[in-house]
Amino acid sequence: MGRKMHLAVSLDIASAAGEAGPTFGEIAASVRNAERAGINMVIICDTLPGGKRSTSLFEATTLVAALATVTERIGLLASASTVAHQPYNLARRFASLDIISHGRAGWNATMTQAPGEAGNFSRPQGFSDDDFRRRTAEYIGIVQGLWNGWDADALVFDKRGGRFHEPEKMRLLDHKGEFFSVRGPLNVARSPQDTPVLALSGLSEPDFDIAARTADVILLDDEPFEAAKTRHDELKRRAATSGRDPDAVKVLMNVSFSADDKPATVAGRMADRFQSKACDGFNIQLPARSSALDGFVDGVLPELRRGGLFREGYSGTILRSHLGLAVAGDQ
Repeated sequence: MGRKMHLAVSLDIASAAGEAGPTFGEIAASVRNAERAGINMVIICDTLPGGKRSTSLFEATTLVAALATVTERIGLLASASTVAHQPYNLARRFASLDIISHGRAGWNATMTQAPGEAGNFSRPQGFSDDDFRRRTAEYIGIVQGLWNGWDADALVFDKRGGRFHEPEKMRLLDHKGEFFSVRGPLNVARSPQDTPVLALSGLSEPDFDIAARTADVILLDDEPFEAAKTRHDELKRRAATSGRDPDAVKVLMNVSFSADDKPATVAGRMADRFQSKACDGFNIQLPARSSALDGFVDGVLPELRRGGLFREGYSGTILRSHLGLAVAGDQ
């Protein structure tokens, strides 16, 4: 069958100050359009680049919960800040989202500190770059540890025998670190896909070890071919060094798409990058109500499918199966 590229669509639901943001109906229509096209996942972002002031009608994880009720197969990732949330609450929120979506949820975490964000959370001076990196690495380790705190069959709900769970199948995290202290366990059942998918974005070279060790999906900005190929190979090498299967880390390249672009040209450039193994696929960055998604779905995807580079439909029911990371119990 050959190697197939993975495709995500990143929808920016933010709007500049003074402008009206997209409605839920508009966002849902875009996500359903992406689902009909068989795209792996949608990533909900709600901040404008460069620290510009922005507004949004929705908080991303709340929006994903609503989108899960109007979709069936497409993966749904929400961007959520490590500054704005405590790790226990964030782990619980995404575990709940995975149950609501029947195994289609994921967390997009950024390794870049948003300007001024910490000032809203009792940290007006923010964090140094090094502190932010160490804090984020510790935070991710806590979240993943909490997600893995219950075995799949740990909860028995045996009313007659008076047993809520099998004690030997539950593990306390008991984390005491530089920035956080979290006992655990998480008070949500294990995720339908074992753990929600973790995507990391906003990486610089010092973040590569963290990403290679922890991420399921790595989102990287577009670069000239040689630099992109070197970066891709380095991340795979570091994943192997950390004891992981390199193919368990999917490296997606961020690309913008305009409805005015020639579909065959765009598809050809994507095909060259993918076939040269400079990436495992692409994250198409779009405004939430842009007609560019229609242009991509109607113009570029047929070109990729004709070339045998993108699958015709979903092969499973959970996001991990869409990414070739299927777990036991998928159908």
